[in-house]
Amino acid sequence: MNMMEATLAGIDESKPFVSINIAVLTVSDTRTAANDTSGDVLVGRIEAKDHRVYDRKILPDDQAELRKQLSDWCANSDIDVVITTGGTGVTGRDVTVEAHRALYEKEIPGFGELFRWISYQKIGTSTVQSRATAGVCQGTYMFALPGSTGACKDAWDDILAYQLDIRHRPCNFVELMPRLLER
Repeated sequence: MNMMEATLAGIDESKPFVSINIAVLTVSDTRTAANDTSGDVLVGRIEAKDHRVYDRKILPDDQAELRKQLSDWCANSDIDVVITTGGTGVTGRDVTVEAHRALYEKEIPGFGELFRWISYQKIGTSTVQSRATAGVCQGTYMFALPGSTGACKDAWDDILAYQLDIRHRPCNFVELMPRLLER
């Protein structure tokens, strides 16, 4: 059984599917609605899995502006998940990870580790340039993905499609949502 078969075997079809609300943010100084291919990939995959795109925006690589938008979305109890694409590299303008981490109450290090392991199998050592990350802020899951369409496909198809499906076994992020604000 390969990795994909093992993952698919983890979907319990006897459980009802739960649709969640996801906000998508593209972080780029150059992308527009007309050429936001990574955002388009995410929106297409979110909708294909019967989740809802609650909001979608494109913002420049400005840490303060990103933090404000992420914070606003996390404060909105109607939004379950925020996914950003872009700004996870190592250049001076790449500040998405810093904006995310400034808001995390809990980091989910396994997400970035698993993303880079999957990415390594496709792009080799170039994956070390990605600082993909995830965490929780005010009961909202936050995922920061690289800006390439391939990276967005890999993150969604190989991780998020399963972890954002309440039927995935042995565990998933959705079943934990009611408990994220516990103290």
